Amino acid sequence: MYSLSDFDFNLPQERIAQFPLPDRSASRLLHLDGEKIIDRQFADIVDQLQAGDLLVMNNTRVLKARFFGTKESGGKVEALVERVLDNRTVLAQVRASRSPLAGTKMRLADAFDVTVGERAGEFFTLHFDADVFDLIEAHGRLPLPPYIEHDADSFDENRYQTVFNKVPGAVAAPTAGLHFDEPLLEKLKAKGVNFAYVTLHVGAGTFQPVRHEKLSDHQMHTEWYTMPQETVDAVRATRAAGRDVVAVGTTSLRALESASQSGQLEAGSADTALFITPGYQFKTVTRLITNFHLPKSTLLMLVSAFAGFEEIRKAYAHAIANEYRFFSYGDAMLLTTSNREALPYE
Repeated sequence: MYSLSDFDFNLPQERIAQFPLPDRSASRLLHLDGEKIIDRQFADIVDQLQAGDLLVMNNTRVLKARFFGTKESGGKVEALVERVLDNRTVLAQVRASRSPLAGTKMRLADAFDVTVGERAGEFFTLHFDADVFDLIEAHGRLPLPPYIEHDADSFDENRYQTVFNKVPGAVAAPTAGLHFDEPLLEKLKAKGVNFAYVTLHVGAGTFQPVRHEKLSDHQMHTEWYTMPQETVDAVRATRAAGRDVVAVGTTSLRALESASQSGQLEAGSADTALFITPGYQFKTVTRLITNFHLPKSTLLMLVSAFAGFEEIRKAYAHAIANEYRFFSYGDAMLLTTSNREALPYE
């Protein structure tokens, strides 16, 4: 049994990437092959995948979800949209000296008013008087992760989105996908690698550390996903052919595994609060492309479950010693599940 302290490690501040590299595919790739650690470039991913393998990507688009504004009393507020409920309603985190009261209004970005509705746990319901997506795109700010120390600019607005983004709704990027550019995708297609997509809207909770030493006491944040039937069909065909289902990012993996809880992958949309820790038996995903994750985070626990606890500890130590770049704008890893042979073929 593992506890929270097992997933702590010392990360020098200078290893946290503050800016992306000029070219998306110029990142490094730490390839963990069993117990063997191989230093590669991300562009080498073409050589590490085979014809018939399936890359499953998260096509969510990051919203300009951060707003600064004022309450009716004149007090300052900061609002971070967590989830769009419908075209006029969102759930949001609201920071203020005093919490706003239901029925009051807030002026956001000095451009429009929202009405505060009922509380929903740690979030506030905010009612917009026009289309949510239009107002967010016109007046919001891109919400970079808390460990990135500069304000988002026009360069971030491009680079903190994947080139295959399509469905707006996330407040954080599916960062493993940031390494792919169009020329790299074309090389993969030419090799015969297949592509499929899921949508999982990443919430701000992805950055929240686990605070309970006993992991079973942790309350996982929920995220909304959609699993298209065409992706289900592609996964089944890939597994039937004996090829790999490669999740691009932990968000794609969570969507695939959440939709596989019955024992086989099923199409549909749902909220997921799946908390993957060592001992979890993977049902669909055989390989994973991922960035490096925060100490004591649920995502570090996930990759430890996927590739092995000791193997991940050694890989992270190697990455730190060899000056890999960490977190959202950092380098990547290529992992294979430790129970790959046990996964059923469709």
